[in-house]
Order: sequence, then C-alpha cells, then structure tokens
Amino acid sequence: MKKITKISSIKSQNWSIDKLPGLSKEHQELLTKYGITSTRKILEITHTSQQKLILASKLKIHPQYIKKWVALADLARIPTVGYEYCGLLLHGGIASVSQLSQIPVHRLHQQILKLQVSTMQRRDLCPTVDLVQKWIQQAQLLSL
Repeated sequence: MKKITKISSIKSQNWSIDKLPGLSKEHQELLTKYGITSTRKILEITHTSQQKLILASKLKIHPQYIKKWVALADLARIPTVGYEYCGLLLHGGIASVSQLSQIPVHRLHQQILKLQVSTMQRRDLCPTVDLVQKWIQQAQLLSL
C-alpha cells in the first residue's frame, strides 16, 4: 500500500507598498513613481543584487534602503507574519523567508523576546511560541 503524504499549501501574500513598516511618505511616492505599488512588485524587480543597485540608482537612494524594503516585502509574504510582524522579524535578525524557515522555534522566540525587552521593556508584547512556530512552518511551505 502506497502512503500518500499531503503537503498543505499557503498563498504568498501581497500588500500595498505603504503597509511596509518604516517606509516614509517620500519613499512611498518615489516607489509609486516607478510603478512599484505592492510588495510583490518590489520582489519581482529585485531578484539579484544588480537589480537592487539599479533600482537604488534610479530612485537616487542608498542601496541599503532597497535591501531593507526587499527583506520586509519577502517576510510579509508569510500570511501569519504579514506587514504586522515583518519589521519585528527583520530587527530580530531574520532577513528572508528562507532564513526564517531554517531557524529553530525556541531560538527565534528568545531572540524576539530579548529584542522586545531591550527596546521596549515589555515582555508581554512578544509573540507566543505557537505564533512563532506558525511563522516558521509557513516559511517552510513557501520555501518549497
């Protein structure tokens, strides 16, 4: 008898560019001027380091901004992360869906807890271990 393994799938999320945390009105307008109005669009046009540099040059901004926005857009693809938690993950040291898919749950939870306590002196704002586990599981599905 053949065993059938069911792999559940999830849908990669797409957000309006203005939902990304830390993106100023000026930068939103710059991106919109170049036709970048969604997180999916910025990911589509910045697959390589060269493409990121070209976009930074067109926008006349430092390439580090593009790298940050691409990392945020990538993390925001995960349904349970979205634009609400992508900034927290980035500040916690996670810069991609691929990286998130490989980190142990408890280590990431500890990193985020440490970040919350050091920056806001608030343990209670830290996402639960269960939520962090969902982020990692969904990242693994998106990485397939």
